[in-house]
Amino acid sequence: MSGLILNGRYDLHTHTQASDGMNAPADNVRLAKQKGLAGIAITDHDTVSGIREAMEAGKLIGLDVIPGVEISTRAAGKDIHILGYYLRYEDETLCSRLEHLRTVRETRNERILAKLNELGIPITMDEVISGLGRELGPDDSIGRPHIADVLVRRGVVADLREAFDKYLAEGAAAYISLPRVGPMEAITWIKEAGGAAVIAHPGLYEDDDLVRRIIREGQPAGIEVYHSDHGPEEEMRYSGMAREYGLLMTGGSDYHGVRQGQVFHGDLGSRTVSADVLEQLRSRSGRQ
Repeated sequence: MSGLILNGRYDLHTHTQASDGMNAPADNVRLAKQKGLAGIAITDHDTVSGIREAMEAGKLIGLDVIPGVEISTRAAGKDIHILGYYLRYEDETLCSRLEHLRTVRETRNERILAKLNELGIPITMDEVISGLGRELGPDDSIGRPHIADVLVRRGVVADLREAFDKYLAEGAAAYISLPRVGPMEAITWIKEAGGAAVIAHPGLYEDDDLVRRIIREGQPAGIEVYHSDHGPEEEMRYSGMAREYGLLMTGGSDYHGVRQGQVFHGDLGSRTVSADVLEQLRSRSGRQ
């Protein structure tokens, strides 16, 4: 398959400044090259705005960049993320759908800040945006990690983990959930944009019955078996599930960069897959 280093490794889950990562897309590409990877996927939350920069950087230094996205969905009272690979990232219908999701995310952010204000922590969106240290792009996405940064800087919490555990994680004091697209619809969006859909980090949902239902009804191409928050037990369980349903076993670090001195979720390249997985992903997309 052209462009692939057959003996190389690929990290299929990385985030950039286009959503809640710390690095510019080109910086993720350069870091991957330094670490000896053959390629990475750019999978920002509900936006594809970082892909073009990353792909141009990849061409310059000889690193494969797989266009991707991570779509935020809701099912059975849980946040479920669906990854898409090799999709037509400039497809007008896809971009319009993602823009709507970012609008929902913006509303959620404002309500989280309102909740924090009710709890005696007066944070504004202007403060969150100013903390980025850069201009916010029109298709960029603000997320909870950006709000967590402010909580740490203000000394409200000691670190990002405490920010999520105390205020921002599901069930925490300032957590807000709004109606969102369902995972099956997100899978359909990815397929309609010519991509291959994958269920992200299933171990985080703590509901394998739900994961199985998404597999049966949505018919994704794969499941993310290897993830920074999966231990050996989860890897064994989801590799078995992948074999049971004939799914590809994908993996990635979920790298967001370094925040407050911590790598969140995992370091780039800490979870990888072989080029064979890339070939199979592409063959199951509409981009053969």
